[in-house]
Amino acid sequence: MSQRIRKIALEEHFSTPGFQGYSKSFTQHIAPEVLVDLAARLADFDEQRIAEMDDAGIDYTILSQTGPSVQGETDPAAAIVRAQESNDFLAKQISRHPTRFGGFATLPMHTAEGAVDELTRTVQEFGFKGALVNGHTLGTYYDDQAYDPFWARLEELDVPLYLHPTDAFVTPRVFDGHPELTGAAWGWGVETGSHALRLLFGGVFDRFPNVKVILGHMGEGLPYQRWRFDSRFAVYSHGISLKRAPSEYIGTNILITTSGVCSAPALIGAVGEMGAEAVMFSVDYPYESTAIAADFIEEAPLDDHVRHLICHGNAERIFKL
Repeated sequence: MSQRIRKIALEEHFSTPGFQGYSKSFTQHIAPEVLVDLAARLADFDEQRIAEMDDAGIDYTILSQTGPSVQGETDPAAAIVRAQESNDFLAKQISRHPTRFGGFATLPMHTAEGAVDELTRTVQEFGFKGALVNGHTLGTYYDDQAYDPFWARLEELDVPLYLHPTDAFVTPRVFDGHPELTGAAWGWGVETGSHALRLLFGGVFDRFPNVKVILGHMGEGLPYQRWRFDSRFAVYSHGISLKRAPSEYIGTNILITTSGVCSAPALIGAVGEMGAEAVMFSVDYPYESTAIAADFIEEAPLDDHVRHLICHGNAERIFKL
């Protein structure tokens, strides 16, 4: 292949030593030999990770603790301590490769106060680029107005929140007898897309109009339903009022990455729905192939301007790189 296009990636995971227990709900169904490889990649910051970045033309990666992280911690006080532990560990890794790595904070979302304190600390002390949160915390969603201080601080710091998938707090009955549907193949997208819609219809973006939430996996399906959200909300609003049409928040407050969906038609559709400035490249390392993701974005039928926006320009603007 000819010279690679410069890329920035931002759904790229690592694992803090001692955090493996949080991930058991995610990893218990993965074949042991695959899990060994994943664990090695999650723990590596110097060898294979950087080599794959170089081969793919990924100049800079924003790293995040793999899920569910402290969203899986039942003790709120322990969650604060463990989040600090993870973020301190990540800051040390970034300091060894500051031109290649940035960080998303792990946040104890059990309380807004705890989340605000750790977000502020990591952005101001470590220069973290925002936060990645693995969905709900013990069944609590962040459209609850108790989290308004968190959204206010996120807006004030002018950094985004990456809303990453997790398991549903209660598995919907429609998945009974079909464990293949509950996780990454389908259920995670339903869960995460629904959480993002709670933020939208719950008025978070009306109260905090400059907040940006990033969804992976080509937007967890939301870009392709924008027209229908407007059409049906006009009929079934249930007394909820918004300052804008629902579709207008998807592409302004809600941004997406290509992580884990290497499909040119899906990409073209997302750009058509949201605009080229709302879509960013990502891999979902180490759960997806860096090489496949890089080839996909370079071969997709895009004009050069749009391709460069998606590969690096949008991330440079949003993260002030």
